[in-house]
Amino acid sequence: MNLINELILDFKKEFQKDAYEKTEVFFAPGRVNLIGEHIDYNGGKVFPCALDFGTYAVVTKREDNKFRMFSKNFENIGMLEFSLNNLIFDKKDDWANYPKGVIGTFINSEFNITHGLDILFFGNIPNGAGLSSSASIEVLTSVILKSIFNLDINMINMVKLSQKAENEFIGVNCGIMDQFSIGMGKENNAILLDCDSLEYSYAPFILDNISIVIANTNKRRGLGDSKYNERRASCENALSELKENNINISSLCDMSFEEFEKYNHLISSDENKKRVKHAVTENERVLKAMEALSNNDINTFGLLMNQSHISLKNDYEVTGIELDSLVEASWEENGVIGSRMTGAGFGGCTVSLVKNEYIDSFIENVGNKYFEKTNLKADFYIAKPGEGARKLGDF
Repeated sequence: MNLINELILDFKKEFQKDAYEKTEVFFAPGRVNLIGEHIDYNGGKVFPCALDFGTYAVVTKREDNKFRMFSKNFENIGMLEFSLNNLIFDKKDDWANYPKGVIGTFINSEFNITHGLDILFFGNIPNGAGLSSSASIEVLTSVILKSIFNLDINMINMVKLSQKAENEFIGVNCGIMDQFSIGMGKENNAILLDCDSLEYSYAPFILDNISIVIANTNKRRGLGDSKYNERRASCENALSELKENNINISSLCDMSFEEFEKYNHLISSDENKKRVKHAVTENERVLKAMEALSNNDINTFGLLMNQSHISLKNDYEVTGIELDSLVEASWEENGVIGSRMTGAGFGGCTVSLVKNEYIDSFIENVGNKYFEKTNLKADFYIAKPGEGARKLGDF
């Protein structure tokens, strides 16, 4: 039995529906950032792609204003209920605060949500792996609302409302990359995105006999948030110093590497110089990566991924022993085109491009070396660049 049929049967069982009742099925992918780390807040460009796994939803309309939600990922929590007149953050609603926040944000933006829904969710994105399961649920909910209530809204505005829900309702100050790549993803393409202007373009990312292999360190994140804030502060301080010395830039990534070398003596802290060096060189790597893909040069793309990791390790100092152990073990394997950490760092995931015939040996050997070094077991996920959030059909 395929996954969608199984989810529809589960939906009818959990919500006690008639066997012949029509359902609507929707999907939103996870995402991974291929290159361009820690530069979205420095005016740089990111290079994510949607994945071919993500979050599914089976939906039917209700006649009243009640929403009932059930997640197969959190079956122990059971059915969660709330109504249209009580869309407030409530800790006991756990994961359902994400869809609830999107519904509230749509209503606050004067979209007409007239009645409730029954929704079963199931995600095959690993929770906490840094592949954006929360953003996937948010964009998925947006697509459901647009479709069921015939709302006049395009995907980019759905992406913005999904981010707003996470920022203001959930209270997480995320950037827009996650929701954008999930909403605007295109099969066999990556997205070159300016997170400030939302200017974007697609680059063909056709992986003949190659797959994206994501490895989760399974390291509990400890100091991630405070270190992240320190890195941002370093960049902001360096930018202020450069501006005080009449360097005409609005963000660090406005500089070329030649300009960085010319003006870096104006940055008083050696540590801040290293942070700026990463931002400037990473932005240049993103542009070179886009060029490599447009020339169908996957090997150069892989080398740029490796250089990105080295810069994140040495200049931005956000990797740590777990991420470094995974990446360095990956570099030693046959069939590896490139490997780097992805996401905020200090744990989380690596992303590697691996020739399909070597995937089994890659997972076994990298997993063993990683365990020997860290006493942690890594989880591996194999993916392709997938399509963005959408309705799958009526069933």
